[in-house]
Amino acid sequence: MSETVTGKFPSSEFGGLPPSRRLRYRLEAAGFFLVMGFFRLFSIERASTLGGWIGRNLVRPTFLSRRPLRNLRLAFPDKSDTELREILAGMWDNLGRVMAEYPHLDEIHLTGSDPRIRISGMEHLEAAKARGKGILLVSGHFANWETMPFAARDYGFSGGTVVRPPNNPLVSRWMEAVRARNGMQEQIPKGAQGTRRIFSLLRKGDAICLLVDQRASEGIKVPFFGHDAFTTPAPAALALKLGSVIVPAWNERTKGARFHLHVYPPIEPSNTGDSDRDLVELTSKITQFVEDRVRERPSQWLWIHKRWVKDDAPMRKRAKALNVG
Repeated sequence: MSETVTGKFPSSEFGGLPPSRRLRYRLEAAGFFLVMGFFRLFSIERASTLGGWIGRNLVRPTFLSRRPLRNLRLAFPDKSDTELREILAGMWDNLGRVMAEYPHLDEIHLTGSDPRIRISGMEHLEAAKARGKGILLVSGHFANWETMPFAARDYGFSGGTVVRPPNNPLVSRWMEAVRARNGMQEQIPKGAQGTRRIFSLLRKGDAICLLVDQRASEGIKVPFFGHDAFTTPAPAALALKLGSVIVPAWNERTKGARFHLHVYPPIEPSNTGDSDRDLVELTSKITQFVEDRVRERPSQWLWIHKRWVKDDAPMRKRAKALNVG
C-alpha cells in the first residue's frame, strides 16, 4: 500500500491541470489512502465489521440518506417507515463493509486456503462459452460488486471488465492496480474506444463483465420498479449484433466478508425482426432481472444513485418525514 500511495505520480496523468485541481486531487487521495490504511490495520473480517458499523451508525443518520430514502419510497410505496429504515440501515452497513474491504480485495477469491466466494450455476456460463460467440456477464451493484470479475478469472474465464474510473487520477491508478491483480485481464473504459475493444474480445469468444443498474444519460427508458429509468442498451445491442450470450449474475453477501455468486440461465433475445423493438425488450428483460434480485435482498443494493427519470417531489417530502438529514 505505501508504495502505491507515495510513489511518483506521472505528470502526464494530470493532463496539464491547474495547480488548484492538482492540490485538490492530492488532498482527496490523501484522505482516501488514510482510510484504506486504517482498515488495512485489521483483519478482513474485523475491517468489514467495523466498516458496517460506521455505515450503519455514523453515515446513515446524515443527509446522505435523503436520496436513498426517496428511491426506496418510489420502489416500495407499500412498505412501512420501519421497513424502509431497516433496508436503509442494511444498505449503509453493506456499503461501509465494501469500503472497508477494498484494502483486502486480494483475499476475496474462489481459490486459496480460505475461499471467500462460492459460486453456483457455472453450468450456465459453460454452456454460453460453448456457443463461441462471447459472453456478457451482467449484474448490478450488489454486496461487494468488485468481486464478480475476480470469480470469473478464478474460474478460468478471460476477457475484460467495463469500468468507470474514479475522477481522481491518484485513486484511479490504485484501483486499476487492485483490479488488475485480481480480476479480468483487461479494464475497459466506457465510451467509443471501449466499445471497440469489447467487440474484439467478444468476437474472440471471451467474457465481458459489466454492471447495468445505474442511470445512463445516453440510455433508453425501460420500467424499473414500475417507473421509467434511463438504462444502458449496450449489452442488448451487443448480443443482438454479435450473437453474444447474456448471462445474468447476482452477488450475495452471506456472512461478513463472504459471498455467494449466483449465475442464472441466459437471457435470450426475441429476434422479432424489428431491431428497435428487440433492443428495448431485451434491455427490459435485463432490467427486470436486476429488479427481481433487488427485491430479494434490497439492503444489499446501492440505493444512493438518481436512478429514475422522475425524482418526484412527494418522495422528497416522504424522506423528510422520516427525519433524515
